Amino acid sequence: MLSGLPTRGTLAPATLAKKVPQDTQVILFPVFSGEEGPEFPLTGPLSSSAARALVDAAEALGFEGKSDTCVVFPAPSALKETRAVALVGLGDAAEFDTEVLRRAMGSAARHMRTRGSVFVAAGDLGEGTLKAAVEGYLLGSYSYEGQRSTPTQEPGPVTFLGSRKKDKAAFREALINAEAVALARDLTNTSARDLYPASYADTLAALAAEHGVESEIYDAYRLSVEGFGGILAVGSGSQRAPRLVRLHWAPSKAHAYVALVGKGITFDTGGISLKPAANMEVMISDMGGSAAVAASIIAAARLNLEVEITAWLPLAENMPSGSATRPGDVITHYGGLTSEVLNTDAEGRLVLADALARAGEDHPDAILEASTLTGGQLVALGTRTTGVMGSDELRDLVAQAGREVGESAWAMPLLEEHSAALASPVADMRNTHNSRNGQMLFAGAYLSRFIPEGVEWAHLDVAGPAWNEGAAYGYTPQRATGAPVRTFLRVLGQLANPKA
Repeated sequence: MLSGLPTRGTLAPATLAKKVPQDTQVILFPVFSGEEGPEFPLTGPLSSSAARALVDAAEALGFEGKSDTCVVFPAPSALKETRAVALVGLGDAAEFDTEVLRRAMGSAARHMRTRGSVFVAAGDLGEGTLKAAVEGYLLGSYSYEGQRSTPTQEPGPVTFLGSRKKDKAAFREALINAEAVALARDLTNTSARDLYPASYADTLAALAAEHGVESEIYDAYRLSVEGFGGILAVGSGSQRAPRLVRLHWAPSKAHAYVALVGKGITFDTGGISLKPAANMEVMISDMGGSAAVAASIIAAARLNLEVEITAWLPLAENMPSGSATRPGDVITHYGGLTSEVLNTDAEGRLVLADALARAGEDHPDAILEASTLTGGQLVALGTRTTGVMGSDELRDLVAQAGREVGESAWAMPLLEEHSAALASPVADMRNTHNSRNGQMLFAGAYLSRFIPEGVEWAHLDVAGPAWNEGAAYGYTPQRATGAPVRTFLRVLGQLANPKA
């Protein structure tokens, strides 16, 4: 078990095969909802008699193929390859895309948890569908039991149909993507009692060493010597000193150099500007941005993406105490800019400011940053859609990439009035404008001050999308979701292969 993580989540063990394995207990088929009843786009590798028996059984059960519906029943006698059959609905064929399949497979995986070995007869429904099927099923199979004394049943193994070279490549990419999301979920789900700045930094260093990624940990002394005033200010109220973690992946051939930055507040009480007690336990998720960044750079190394990446992860615990930063304090960030702290609960931007300033010193082609930054993101876009701000071209690229992989994202503007509202009478800027209006955009404007001139950048506010307080849906579980790992991997892949 990794240092700092008392437990890990699990995914269904997955393999790729040319035919149905002998020990298969359930075969899972996708079904469209047609005007005259269920429509089976795929029945291979079944015989014609078995396929006909399957259609007859679905009609007898009244299964219509509506989106995300799932039914399991004993296999017809003509179907000798398995004991049971599962059908999962895809809805109207005219509205089908890879995200429909991904969500359906996620829903099916939860139904299959206690069914034993499963064979998925899906993935040949068009370009990218095998990858979507594997990602959806594995992400939907994710189980995190935490530290409960009675363990939950782990998901059974799953096999996907495929044999071609491109099938193997798609399967491997989907597997790495799913494992990266699961890692981000595991880190975010871990309690702050176990995952605090020092233990988190050690965990990241261990992960990096395992996958050929360089790591470097800045302790509190080095942060002080080198002037990381924002990180130190936020962590000053805790007995657990802050850290800054640098991770670096350098392939033999790189088409771009990207800096990734992720907010790592391991627990956020709000500091002196104390949060209300209700639901404060959710603030273990305030390091979700850093978890996504760490998982993304490790996945990029495993995929051998041809893009050089440096990740900067500022880690701190925001606590109230006699040594905590106060409202009205002025702090000096890395690089020399100063901030007047109006509200200590607007702490994420203070640590990100230091990390962004340091990341910019290396002259990357682009800076991508993710953070559970503002309640304003939820007010503006709800719990499932990321707000993306930054330079126009990269902002739009990131938002589009998020929508393509099923991590809903929307481009948001940085407005002149928010830049003007940053003015402080005693510092270069203030960390909040003490208003409910435009909170997400104000935070983006604040962060923009720490981006070097001419560097493309994008800020992803994932305050809602990184944590699901409701019931599981599609391939999204309760609690940590792992967003925006797949968005980052899509963008990094595009930067690594600009001609694709």
